Amino acid sequence: MMGFATAITPVNLLWAFIGCAIGTAVGVLPGIGPAVAVAMLLPITTKVEATASMIFFAGIYYGAMYGGSTTSILLNTPGETGSMVTAMEGNKMAKSGRAGAALATAAIGSFVAGTIATVLVTLFAPLVADFAVKLGPPEYFCLMLLAFTTVSAVLGKSTLRGMTALFVGLAAGLIGMDQISGQARYTGGVPELLDGIEIVLVAVGLFAVAEALYAVLYEGRVVEQQNSMSRVHMTARDWRRSWPAWLRGTAIGFPFGTIPAGGTEIPTFLSYATEKKLARDSSEFGTKGAIEGVAGPEAANNATVTAALIPLLTLGIPTSNTTAILLGAFQNYGIQPGPQLFTTSATLVWALIASLYIGNVMLLILNLPLVGLWVKLLKIPKPQLYAGILIFATVGVYGMRQSAFDLVLLYGIGVLGVVMRRFDFPTAPVVVGMILGPLAEAQLRNALSIGEGRWTVFIDRPMSAFLLAVVVAVLLLPRLTRWWRRRGGVPA
Repeated sequence: MMGFATAITPVNLLWAFIGCAIGTAVGVLPGIGPAVAVAMLLPITTKVEATASMIFFAGIYYGAMYGGSTTSILLNTPGETGSMVTAMEGNKMAKSGRAGAALATAAIGSFVAGTIATVLVTLFAPLVADFAVKLGPPEYFCLMLLAFTTVSAVLGKSTLRGMTALFVGLAAGLIGMDQISGQARYTGGVPELLDGIEIVLVAVGLFAVAEALYAVLYEGRVVEQQNSMSRVHMTARDWRRSWPAWLRGTAIGFPFGTIPAGGTEIPTFLSYATEKKLARDSSEFGTKGAIEGVAGPEAANNATVTAALIPLLTLGIPTSNTTAILLGAFQNYGIQPGPQLFTTSATLVWALIASLYIGNVMLLILNLPLVGLWVKLLKIPKPQLYAGILIFATVGVYGMRQSAFDLVLLYGIGVLGVVMRRFDFPTAPVVVGMILGPLAEAQLRNALSIGEGRWTVFIDRPMSAFLLAVVVAVLLLPRLTRWWRRRGGVPA
């Protein structure tokens, strides 16, 4: 109730509404995901109060998931990986003249899944935080090691590329002054680097600048065909087929969001496969478009996105691009998400969770009656759109410290981001490595001082030993599975 009291103040309601509107617009515009939007707007943390800006970012994060389905259904262009499965059936429905029903089931499914998942976050986040308080430095180091391996191994198509991206982030996180000795590290004699590289700068460069440059260099000549809109309306039969899919999608998506395994791809594909298996008549799948194939994955996507706030708020571990940047936003205010957050910043946390309930209702209103308005955004010419992103990113980063060096660094990181995109290196591990790297270093030093220099301190304690075993499993199990398949599943 305290959270709702803070969230419904006129200023915070306005920030929630602006966040939801920007998020929906960002979701609708192909190629610009919530990570790009939040990264571009991170510089506002220097001017806006913490609670208001976190409610604003949560609105963007949430809204983009709603808006992403519009582009997937009408253009067959998923803005986010979570909308890829929605595009498979949603676009087929649009081609069959049922775009309105597909958009309606996506919006209502997002609302149902988002609301159920927010209730579960309200109930379970404090319990996870209470448990996490009991963990010591060895457990925290192993937990961060788990975050590094899961984000690197799961988010990219190749574990080696994921690990390479992670080490780039860890190396960038070491630049600056040593936390204990005060010794300058890897600064190359450049005084601007003594304080380290700003996470805002890396996030804006890797996501916003790289996205714009990549689109200009490699995607400039793509011609998109848009399907015509029909009335946003669901028949009684559509409702009957959609509601079980929404509930199943929520049940599949929520657990995936709570574990530090990253991404909405697995739960959305699982949900799609489940709906296809359970369908009485699966002939519509892949032909005319089955409404269950839109309802289930879209609900799974939103449930996963909401549940991802549990590891972020209670353990300080991001499980996706956007939550990694949200972690950076918290740190800009000197707030470290983790088990103590529910006691040290209770007002902020509960206002943020309350704003998710409010944002869900706002987004349903914004998406169902006003979907025609959002579709008009697809008419914005690409050159002007990407030029606007570059201007916004440049002004935002320069406004933080009025430093020309920051701009050189910004575009240098942007070029690195383009190279990473071109050769299929995931970008999230870079941000995760940069943010969690220094924290992991501090926890490693604390753990070794507790163990009086003995490395066995990580095996002596049951929880840290278990987490190390999970890390080894994450790295080895996929390889063993592939090897087993190559052998034809026949033991030697």
